[in-house]
Amino acid sequence: MHKCLLIAIFILGMVNKANSQFFRKDSLHSANDELDSLPAFTMHKDNYFITGTTLKDKPSRNNSDIKYQISFKQRLRVRPLPGNLIPFLLYTQKAFWDIFKNSKPFDEINFNPGFALVRPFYFKGYRQSYLTLSFEHESNGRDSIYSRSWNYIALSIRTRLNKKWILSMRGWIPFSYQDDNPDLLRYIGYGEFSATYKLKPNRWSIDMVARKGSRWDWKGSIQTQLNFRPFKSENEYIMLQWFHGFEESLIDYHDRVSMLRLGFVLKANQLNVF
Repeated sequence: MHKCLLIAIFILGMVNKANSQFFRKDSLHSANDELDSLPAFTMHKDNYFITGTTLKDKPSRNNSDIKYQISFKQRLRVRPLPGNLIPFLLYTQKAFWDIFKNSKPFDEINFNPGFALVRPFYFKGYRQSYLTLSFEHESNGRDSIYSRSWNYIALSIRTRLNKKWILSMRGWIPFSYQDDNPDLLRYIGYGEFSATYKLKPNRWSIDMVARKGSRWDWKGSIQTQLNFRPFKSENEYIMLQWFHGFEESLIDYHDRVSMLRLGFVLKANQLNVF
């Protein structure tokens, strides 16, 4: 844990030092203005409610479910901290509900609280970007042999390349995970790449998140979703999501799944900064 904290302090120091070399000081205020225009309490990741089944087997009550996600963040200070860092509290909850079974049990619920420091900036060339350092915990809240959890420090950079493309890269340093799931990194690796492409602004978009396990094999995952916005004045979308790979849920991170689900999603209208 002490090593992780030292690495985090070193990263923040390097970001502040690099400011004069790579970032445009005259446009930092514009990047801050976008965050300042948002409510203190707002959505973090997508909030959705979708249902579907596996692709390889005939649909049944045993391989079909409802998946939903609730995610939000809270800005902790109006004025940035030294180094133009903006602190946030984060929370995401993802659930897998076997609603088609007789007793309608929840197969798994994953809880993901965290704390983040966000650094908005512009690369030379006016590419709006955000650098985020976060301290996060993820677990399924269960005990004994069913307990799954891990802790990590993550560094991510997210940038809007143009009106259609948003790209993001995220890497993490895990700690305190060996007791519950010692081989977890073999399935989730040390980072992820995500992209958003707007097929038709304010109407159609595609999101993609990819992870690669830590070994030279085919373990990892890819999640893609097609979003359609029926009403331009609202932030509700119809979403078709496909997940293929490992660790869709913590309890079954060893199992390869391929799930296609359809439902609705609430998306933030602004650039999701982390």
